[in-house]
Amino acid sequence: MGRFIREWPRSLNLKCDRRHLTPLSAHYFSSEIGGDGLETPRVKIFDRDLKRKHRDRAAWLMDGSDQLLDSVADNLLDRLQDCKRNFTTALSLGGSGEAVRRLLRGRGGIEKLIMMDMSYDMVKKLKELEKNLTDATCETLYLVGDEEFLPIKENSLELVISCLGLHWTNDLPGAMIQCRLALKPDGLFLAAILGGDTLKELRIACTVAQMEREGGISPRLSPLAQVRDAGNLLTRAGFALPGVDVDQYTVRYKSAMELVEHLRAMGETNALFHRNSILKRETALATAAIYQSMFGAEDGTVPATFQVIYMTGWKEHTSQQKAKRRGSATVSFEDIQKQFGSSNNQ
Repeated sequence: MGRFIREWPRSLNLKCDRRHLTPLSAHYFSSEIGGDGLETPRVKIFDRDLKRKHRDRAAWLMDGSDQLLDSVADNLLDRLQDCKRNFTTALSLGGSGEAVRRLLRGRGGIEKLIMMDMSYDMVKKLKELEKNLTDATCETLYLVGDEEFLPIKENSLELVISCLGLHWTNDLPGAMIQCRLALKPDGLFLAAILGGDTLKELRIACTVAQMEREGGISPRLSPLAQVRDAGNLLTRAGFALPGVDVDQYTVRYKSAMELVEHLRAMGETNALFHRNSILKRETALATAAIYQSMFGAEDGTVPATFQVIYMTGWKEHTSQQKAKRRGSATVSFEDIQKQFGSSNNQ
């Protein structure tokens, strides 16, 4: 069994029920403003049709809770308990939607929840699992839709939740703008995406193996956003009161192959549009061997790092606090320094 450790802000030692997956994705690239005010991507980074197939496969492999996904979803939903209001109508976008729905447990006072995913098989699976839920206070609707073309009416939602899904979009700022437009004034946007330090061990092992066996490097793992990008993304999308924080999780596997299987079950395998579809057997075996030799522990397990960036933003409303106009201060910092400096000397 894999061992799951949350390294920050606190550590956990848990058993991992699932241990399967491969390379991940990213999300931050240049875009331009279209005539409708939304941002349209200049280039295609990800193959969305392939990503839909990955989501289909993840639905077929779903056979129980995944403690990594559960921990991320639970941490994201904890932010609802910090709000002194209810969100009656909410949307859950792709990613680990099953964990979000199961762990909601009345948080946020949600009365109507729309579960959306680009995969029909995933939506079907989510609907099948609804019978196991004990939360009868929340009406759940299911929708097949793409995060890049949000099929939601403007000003119709009070909450949008995206748990580990948006980092696969070709235009993340544009997708976030659509989320903001779907929110009512003073609506809340909550998102968790994978950060740039995710699978850093696998990236290193892949690079070394390819250099040794093939004499060059081809993209096997997708680029991911850096922490410094998250605040800019929220501001660029027009959200007020942006907030960003980071968690790092470490999962231990019996081997690199077990990690790859876990990635497949999560739907996090490589979906780069320009990718090498052939992975030589000797390169794959070399990657696993290098992974084990560079990062393996004494007990034979190998670690995999998952960096998760949490983003919080609000749709602008007159009731929200705002920064004062530049130059409107009535007290200078020099006066403050004199006052508190003199008191400290006494």
